[in-house]
Amino acid sequence: MFGVARPASAQIKKSQHGTVSQTIAATAVTITYNRPTARGRALFGALVPYGKEWHPGADEATTITVSKDILVAGKRLPAGKYSIWAIPDPSEWTLIFSKAANVWHTPYPAGQDQLRVKVKADGGRGQRDARAALGGHDRAAAAEGRILVLS
Repeated sequence: MFGVARPASAQIKKSQHGTVSQTIAATAVTITYNRPTARGRALFGALVPYGKEWHPGADEATTITVSKDILVAGKRLPAGKYSIWAIPDPSEWTLIFSKAANVWHTPYPAGQDQLRVKVKADGGRGQRDARAALGGHDRAAAAEGRILVLS
């Protein structure tokens, strides 16, 4: 029988750490995150209030690193590392890329925005108990404000 040894004082985090890296066209994209779990709780409009800055993750802020400039919902995001924030609303969210990359998930680092874009809400269909997403080349979807587009 095999097991994983850990010190007796070690605590297992409820939020799972993850990293997604992919090269799309000539652009390297890395998203580093801690996936929160809903644990049966209602999220949007309850635990996560509408109309206020919120971090879609847990513990350290979720970050995205891009090796080249990209388009996000038709707007240019320069190459670099950013923390990701959002302002949820039932019909439309504001997605925020902050220059304050290496921060905790609270408080929101006001005055550090590199880019804000509006994206359509999916009516709750996107609520998952563990989250991770990476975009693609769908320019039509980007024109509608729905997806990250790498150019």
